[in-house]
Amino acid sequence: MATAATSIKLPSTLKAELEKLARRSGETTHAVMVRALAEHVAAAKRYRGFLDDAARADAAMQESGVGYAMQDVHAYVAAKVRGKRAKRPSPVKWRR
Repeated sequence: MATAATSIKLPSTLKAELEKLARRSGETTHAVMVRALAEHVAAAKRYRGFLDDAARADAAMQESGVGYAMQDVHAYVAAKVRGKRAKRPSPVKWRR
């Protein structure tokens, strides 16, 4: 993997916390920072993908006029969270 050097100025309290984490984990401060940045970038990409998926789903729903009743979706998700079997909601036409 190619690398590129960069410089970052950190508040001294943050740098001290990073150094403490590094000592406890047996890593270098550099490794802790690289891992943290990589995890943040991955999370930001997942979030962006989530938003993009939601926008596509909304556009498809607006185009088709078919969606799901909110109360049916909430009941389904609540049952699944409790570990219960639940019938999937049926799509409904919300636009004539």
